[in-house]
This record gives sequence, C-alpha cells and structure tokens, in this order.
Amino acid sequence: MIDLHSHLLPGLDDGAPDLSSALELARVAVKDGITHMLCTPHIHPGRHDNTIHSIATAHKIMVDGLREAAIPLSIGIGAEMRFDIDLIAGVRNETVPFIGSWRGRKVLLLEFPHEGIPSGAELLTRWLIERGVVPMIAHPERNKGILRAPRRLKAFIEQGCLLQVTAASVAGEFGKAARELSHALLHEDRITVLASDAHNLKYRPPVLSRGVQCAAHIVGDAKAQALVMYNPWEIASSLFT
Repeated sequence: MIDLHSHLLPGLDDGAPDLSSALELARVAVKDGITHMLCTPHIHPGRHDNTIHSIATAHKIMVDGLREAAIPLSIGIGAEMRFDIDLIAGVRNETVPFIGSWRGRKVLLLEFPHEGIPSGAELLTRWLIERGVVPMIAHPERNKGILRAPRRLKAFIEQGCLLQVTAASVAGEFGKAARELSHALLHEDRITVLASDAHNLKYRPPVLSRGVQCAAHIVGDAKAQALVMYNPWEIASSLFT
C-alpha cells in the first residue's frame, strides 16, 4: 500500500519528535503492509515554518536511518499546506512542495483550519486550479465545519478538488460523525485517496488496513484497493526513488 499523508520526518512538526520515534512508526507501517510512504510535514506559517530545504534535510536523515535499521520502506516528501494567503506567493515563487500530479496537474495537499472552512476558500482553490494546481483537501471528514454542514464540500468537488480521507475515520476511530461522513463520501465515489495522517503510535498510527477493510464492505475490494494503491501511486510515483 502507498500512504500519501504522514508526519514521520523527525523534529519538523507535531509528528515524530526524533529519529527513533520516526523509525518506530516506519516499522508499524511496514507491518501493516505499507511499502511507500509520502512524508508530508505541516507548513503552517507562524506554527510550523518548514521549507523545502528543512524538509529535504529531514528526509535525508530519515532515509539514512531506514537504511541503517534495515526497514524496507520507501519514502518521498511533500507537505501538508495550511490554508493561508501566503500560499499564493509560495505557488508563484515555486517554494511549495507538491505531493505529485494528477492528470496533468500538480497536486497540493491542502489543510483547512480544523474548526471550519474560511470565508472565500473557494476563491483560493479556484485560483490554484486555474494555474494548473489541483488541491487535495486533507481529511475533510474530520473538519468541524464540514461535519456540521457536509454540503460545504460540494463547491470544492465541483471545481475539481480531490479528497483525501483518513483511513481510521472509515474504521470509526475518529468517532461516529467522521465515520458516517467518510462512508457517505465512499458511497458517492468522492474519495481519491485513503491515507493514515500518521503522527504517533498511540492516537494516529501509520495504519491503513483497517480502513481499507471497512471501505471494501462499502465499495468492494477493487475500489478500496485503488484508494491505497493505484490512485496514490498515480499521483506520487515520481517522488519515490
């Protein structure tokens, strides 16, 4: 399986604090059947001020650590971009780490504030799409504003935004509301990728299998596998060495 959203790189955000913790997460991922993992640290101005350089530096440390520990996990790098007006400058200046491409467009993993969707967010996503960048909305099923009013997703879907749902949400591990919304999105064939959004071993481990099993009961084995194999590989294969 290919996990397109994780926070394994050591010391960059609220994910793995050090290399030892990162390697433990990697071992769990491999045990779950994950062969490729895209490391997507937060870029959140004023909170997680990561850059392409800082991410690349941590990536090298992680690659060396995986090799020395003989952990058979391939990792690539991108970022989870927080919704912010500075994003426009980042795209213009080519300082935004994308997570790959989808049907000829670069893919940006976009995170809205947890409490809801900012006013005018559709203007930013339209601006991105008009410039050949397709936003993939991270874990919409856990966003409080979307949970209150799932119809808020409609405008983004109609624009062409992709959706990345957390596998644990499908399995019910983020509560009833997130499970019900993720199941509804599966029924409607709105999800492009299931990912772990792994941060730690206790609350957000790098596990996809439980979510995939639940998804298979809803959409069948082939479609469930596409969400963790074919779709993420189509997007991010160029980022793995």
